[in-house]
Amino acid sequence: MRPKERRDSGQADLLRSRLDAIIDMNHALVKLARTIDWSFLEERFGAVYEDKPGRPPLPTRLMAGLAILKHTCDLSDEVLCERWVENPYYQFFCGEEFFQHRLVFDRSSLTRWRQRMGEEKLQALLQESLSVATKTEAIKPSDLNRVIVDTTVQPKNVMFPTDARLLNRAREILVRLAKRQGLALRQSYARVGKFALIKHQRYAHAKQFKRANRALKTLRTYLGRVIRDIARKIEGRTDPLGEIVLGRMLALARRVLDQKQHQRGPKVYSLHAPEVECIGKGKAHRPYEFGVKVSVATTLAHAKGGQFVTHVKALPGNPYDGHTLKTVIPDMEVLIGNIIERLVLDKGYRGHNAPPEYKFRVFTSGQKRRVTPQIKRELRRRSAVEPVIGHLKSEHRMGRNYLWHRQGDAINAVLAAAGYNFRRLLRWLEFFLRQILVQLIRRIQLVPN
Repeated sequence: MRPKERRDSGQADLLRSRLDAIIDMNHALVKLARTIDWSFLEERFGAVYEDKPGRPPLPTRLMAGLAILKHTCDLSDEVLCERWVENPYYQFFCGEEFFQHRLVFDRSSLTRWRQRMGEEKLQALLQESLSVATKTEAIKPSDLNRVIVDTTVQPKNVMFPTDARLLNRAREILVRLAKRQGLALRQSYARVGKFALIKHQRYAHAKQFKRANRALKTLRTYLGRVIRDIARKIEGRTDPLGEIVLGRMLALARRVLDQKQHQRGPKVYSLHAPEVECIGKGKAHRPYEFGVKVSVATTLAHAKGGQFVTHVKALPGNPYDGHTLKTVIPDMEVLIGNIIERLVLDKGYRGHNAPPEYKFRVFTSGQKRRVTPQIKRELRRRSAVEPVIGHLKSEHRMGRNYLWHRQGDAINAVLAAAGYNFRRLLRWLEFFLRQILVQLIRRIQLVPN
C-alpha cells in the first residue's frame, strides 16, 4: 500500500493549538518547509510501494523530513526522536498540523525507510536541495554547469584493525556461535587467548617484535584449532539456519587466518563490516583510513548562497581517481539536469577516462596548455572543495559511517550531501530575511512624518 499524503486541513481544534499559531512563521525552518516541493518527493519515494492490502506506511513528508533534519543537524536516530517530540519547528517541518506530545512513529522505522529507499531514490533529496537553492536565488542555474570534483574517504565505524585483535575476535565470535548452537567444543581458549592478546600488545608497544610474533602465532594456532573443531562438529548437522550463520562466520574466520601482512588483494579489516577497505590518502596525521572512497562534486562559482554539493557517490573497490569520471559524470548530469561545461580537478585525476562523447573541458591543477586568465582563476578555486569535505565529515555524519553494508555507505554519503545543502539553505534564508528587514527599516526611516 502506498503512503497516505498528509494534507493541512486548516481546521482548528478546541483542545489543541495549531502549530502555525504558536511558532514564528518567519523562522528559516518554516520558510524552508514551505519552499520544498513535497509532492515531488512523494512521487519519487512513493514509487517504491505497491498498491496492495496491508498496513499503510508512514507519510512520505514525515520520513523525508526526518532524514533531512537528521543529517542537517548531525543527530543520531535516538536524539532525533527526542528532539522531534520537544521541538514544534521540527514537527511543522515534517508536516504535523497540531503539536504531538508523543512519537507518531517508531525509531526503527527510520532504518527500514532508508533501506527501502536505497541510494537511487534518496538522490531526490539532493536534487530537491539544488532546486530550492535556485528558487531562492542562492545559486544561479548556470552555476551548476561548472563543477569541482574530488575524492575523499568515508570511514566506517570500526576499530583500528590489527592482526592480533582480528584473530582473537574471530575466535570469540566462533565460540559464542557454537555455544548458541549447542556444540560442545574441546576447548574455548577464552582465558589463554585473552592473555596471548595482552602479551602481543605489550611486546609490540615495547618494540620486542620477536616475542610479539610468537604471541601472534599462538593466537593464530588457537583460532585454527577452533575452526577445525567446529567444522568437524557441524558436518552431520541438518539445522539450516545455524549452519548458514556458522558457515558464513567460518569462511570469514578462515580469511582472517590465512591473510598475510603484505598480501595483494582484498583483506578483512573488520568482522562485522567485511566490506571495509584500507585507503591511503598520504596524510601525515592519518596515513591509512578504513572505509570507502567517495566522490564529491561542488559548484565552482562563488555564489551568493555559498558552495553547494551537486553530486556525491560511494565508490567501492578503491578505484583510481581518474577512472571514476566515467561513472560520476553521467549520474551528475542526470541529477542536476544540466549539461556540464567545465570540470576542475586536482593532479590525482591525470590520465582520466572522462567519456569522449561529452562536450566539456577538463582542467587539472598545474595544467599549462589552453589555460586562459579566467581558467587560471578557476583553477585557484579548486581547493574550495576541501572545506566542503571537512564540513561533510565534521557536521553531517560522513566522518564516521554507522550504517551497515555497502548500501549503508552509499546512503550515508547521499544523505550527508543533502544535509549540507539544506544547512546552507537555512543560513541563506536567515540572511535573506535579515536583508529584507533592513531594507524595510530603511524605507520606514526615509518616509517623512
